[in-house]
Amino acid sequence: MSQPLFVTRLYKARIAPPAMLEDTILAIAAEDQAGRRWSKQHGYGGYTSYASLNDLTFRASPIAALEKAIARHVAAFARELQFDLGGRRLALDSLWLNVMDKGAIHAPHIHPHSAISGTYYVAVPPGSGAIRFEDPRLAMLMAAPPRRKNARPENRTFVEVAPKAGQLLLWESWLRHGVEANGARGKRISVSFNYS
Repeated sequence: MSQPLFVTRLYKARIAPPAMLEDTILAIAAEDQAGRRWSKQHGYGGYTSYASLNDLTFRASPIAALEKAIARHVAAFARELQFDLGGRRLALDSLWLNVMDKGAIHAPHIHPHSAISGTYYVAVPPGSGAIRFEDPRLAMLMAAPPRRKNARPENRTFVEVAPKAGQLLLWESWLRHGVEANGARGKRISVSFNYS
């Protein structure tokens, strides 16, 4: 008999999008010249407010409403992970918008200095690419045989999740992840964030 050790959890939930959320994101993307410039300079393949705007919950009420809903799920996930927060709550550290054009990818990365990270999907055209999570032990699997193609998700070295509009995904910030190329003609729109 075996037991799971050192489990990595992925939290999934549905949140109804606040009214005018997609229109608000597209309007901000059109107006944010610094963000468009940064995205172009860094080969982002679309737009992100990651390096340009840090006041989105104050700037736009649909984003503030979304963050309020996300915060409840972050608190639930922290309880599931059995974090000992000493009576405190995790707080929003950063939140940014992503509007990814056809062909855009997001290379594998982690979110240092945060506890929980996540993404809320606003618009996900068919074929717009999955988010791919990597087994954090990958560098230490030196002599391990490859996994079967039909292996259970908990035994795979990579797990891909095809997101849906209205879906929230949360994970611990040390979990390496990336986004596959957007193969759709439409834009993949999401809101990403960190809590610490």
